[in-house]
Amino acid sequence: MSFELLQENLRNPALLFFILGIISVQFKSDLEIPGTSSKFISLYLLFSIGFKGGQELAHSTITSEILLSIAFGLLTAVVIPIYTFFILKRKLSIENSGAIAAAYGSISAVTFVTAVSFLELQAVSFGGHMVAIMALMEAPAIVVGVILVKKFSKASVNGGLSHIIKHALTNGSVLLIIGSLIIGLLASDKQAEGIAPFTTDIFKGFLAIFLLDMGISSGKHLKSFLDNGWFTTLFAIFITLFNGSVVAIASGLITDAVGDRFMLAVLAASASYIAVPAAMKITVPKASPGLYLPMALAVTFPVNITLGLPIYFYIVQNF
Repeated sequence: MSFELLQENLRNPALLFFILGIISVQFKSDLEIPGTSSKFISLYLLFSIGFKGGQELAHSTITSEILLSIAFGLLTAVVIPIYTFFILKRKLSIENSGAIAAAYGSISAVTFVTAVSFLELQAVSFGGHMVAIMALMEAPAIVVGVILVKKFSKASVNGGLSHIIKHALTNGSVLLIIGSLIIGLLASDKQAEGIAPFTTDIFKGFLAIFLLDMGISSGKHLKSFLDNGWFTTLFAIFITLFNGSVVAIASGLITDAVGDRFMLAVLAASASYIAVPAAMKITVPKASPGLYLPMALAVTFPVNITLGLPIYFYIVQNF
């Protein structure tokens, strides 16, 4: 991997704000982003990415390559939870294994957003259909994770399969990203230009503030999580880089577009700490949020935005 690429990523202001958030917690600072502001920024980021993706899609022709990419993303969201579940259940309970497997099969919208910023720095574009793939990958992983828990521990799941699917599809993050994508698809170029200052010009500033908030959240979870032992920490690091690297290579079978391959790798490598915890809290109450939430937020997310992004980008450029 190019040292210059890694060095450039580590100097990214958004990443440095994330590190600042972690440092503030270690110094016991009172720095914090108000909850309402944090929620607004996260909604803004999802809206902006969805809308711009819809605009890109409006100028694209639906090709067999795009359809294959969508199928590839959905397959990834189904396969990853299955093998991660069987690895995890050797050390953890069925409930925790299913919840963690669902988290790693699902995606992190914030990691996706950070990857968009990374590609912009490299002057590499990606297809608008990647936003649709991101939205579609949330639900299958949740459903697979719950089905696995239900199969191996029948008394642990609340609600039927239809309830689980409905909850996954109506999750606020999923609904906003899909809705914004459709609106961007329907809006004319002239109408889109009218809100471009909001959807484009201030995007990186909001991303930096949001990652500062994510750093604060990660710092608060980090110590208690490390007290649980090294297995989950090492797993969170290994499975992240493994999933991203394998998909970075395998995606070359369906497309030659560097940006699209990179985004598919990022989606496979990321782990959900919003949609999955919300779903698991209702459907698998015996699963411990003290495991799957810090694994995704305090380990996988930092690993991806520091090491993962340059590694996946290097792979798609050279393999």
